[in-house]
Amino acid sequence: MARQTRSNDWGFPRWRAYGSERSATQVRLCDREGCDRPGAHPAPKSPNRPERWYFCEEHAAEYNRKWNYFQGLSPEEVAAREAREQSEANGFKQSKHYGWGGSGDGSRSREEMRALDVLEVEVDSSFEDIKLAYRRLAKTYHPDAAPDDADAATRFQQVQAAYEVLRKAEERRSATA
Repeated sequence: MARQTRSNDWGFPRWRAYGSERSATQVRLCDREGCDRPGAHPAPKSPNRPERWYFCEEHAAEYNRKWNYFQGLSPEEVAAREAREQSEANGFKQSKHYGWGGSGDGSRSREEMRALDVLEVEVDSSFEDIKLAYRRLAKTYHPDAAPDDADAATRFQQVQAAYEVLRKAEERRSATA
């Protein structure tokens, strides 16, 4: 029997997966002295410099707790950098109205629109109208008002869930206003 002299890495079909090699994969260890865990979290060595330390998750958290991102900057430079970072972070704010896709004035989410359909009210109804519709439907479909009616019990649960969605949305709106 002849001894095989070729490797399995050439030609087609490949006998091993693409990217698989025979050598061991190199893993960068944490740069903290005495730590033998993988260092997968980069942290800057100094402000505005490209050099990085590579820490494990625990040591990166410890490093970031003590890090002063504004070290060596004047108060004017700190204010300018903070304003620039805030404006970059708010870059998508003006397009947030594209996040919902439904009819109405754009102030309600899809879940809220479905809840309004369940409660049988108009899209532009006030929260007082929503409360009145909820009470009317709850009285109609309540298990005490319609005993032994499984459809009424299911409809009552839908009405309750819809009202909860709209109540929480109203609370969020009033908290931010």
